[in-house]
Amino acid sequence: MQREMLLRVVRTLALYLFWPAVALVVWGELARDQSTLQVEALAWDKALHFIAYFGLSGLVCLALRDGRRVLVAAISLILFAGALEIVQGWVGRDMDVFDELANALGVLCGTAAGFAVIWLLSSKTLAATRKG
Repeated sequence: MQREMLLRVVRTLALYLFWPAVALVVWGELARDQSTLQVEALAWDKALHFIAYFGLSGLVCLALRDGRRVLVAAISLILFAGALEIVQGWVGRDMDVFDELANALGVLCGTAAGFAVIWLLSSKTLAATRKG
């Protein structure tokens, strides 16, 4: 019973965090101010792209219940990331195909991690091991 409640809380939290996370990613990809330039100087740009889309796709996977809807959402996130890369060229930032590759890899890995979390929270063998 506690596992189901925990899974419900995780799903609800993921649902409420998704849209603010999208806004943060869009700002990070399109903003051209000192704070974004400083973050990019401190961290490898491709890692930032990977982490951003890993988080978004993990949240989507946790929030949605149907595997088919998660697949559609993952493909949509990859297309959304590609569109943002194109828009970057219009706002004075550099478009980069390797950024889109990092985005796509982040989506794939984040989706897999989201499914792993769901599996762990709903696994009956995990619950049986903890009781024993």
